[in-house]
Amino acid sequence: MFRFTVPGEPMGKGRSRVTRHGSYTPKETQNYEALVKQMFSIHYPGNVPVRDVPLSVKICAYFSVPSSAPVKKKQAMLEGVIRPTKRPDIDNIAKIITDALNKIAYHDDAQIVDIAVEKFYSLTPCVEIRIERWDCDGKTAASAHHSDL
Repeated sequence: MFRFTVPGEPMGKGRSRVTRHGSYTPKETQNYEALVKQMFSIHYPGNVPVRDVPLSVKICAYFSVPSSAPVKKKQAMLEGVIRPTKRPDIDNIAKIITDALNKIAYHDDAQIVDIAVEKFYSLTPCVEIRIERWDCDGKTAASAHHSDL
């Protein structure tokens, strides 16, 4: 149904801040959500949000390999032997992506009935997103890797 990539280092949803003047979403979160929307709109201009359809979402977050890592460790990171255990948490990555796509890819993120989020290292940091109609056979939840999208 939808497949696209958001360039740059993955981000998680920042917590709303409360002040005596009310609450607000951090600027970094607003900017990243705007980038997700922009990348979706570039790939699917004029899209009408999907309504009343159960959806499956697959998110692959690719983080930069630390420059300080030894060569052997870098290779293991790029091969997926070593995976990122750093922030942001996968639930916050899912939250920022699914919230950003509300009303543009689908009517409401409550339509998402199946979600998978994975973290990897890559020479090209990005987030790859795949949204499909959920299939009761589970065929839409197949694993996707960096080169597949």
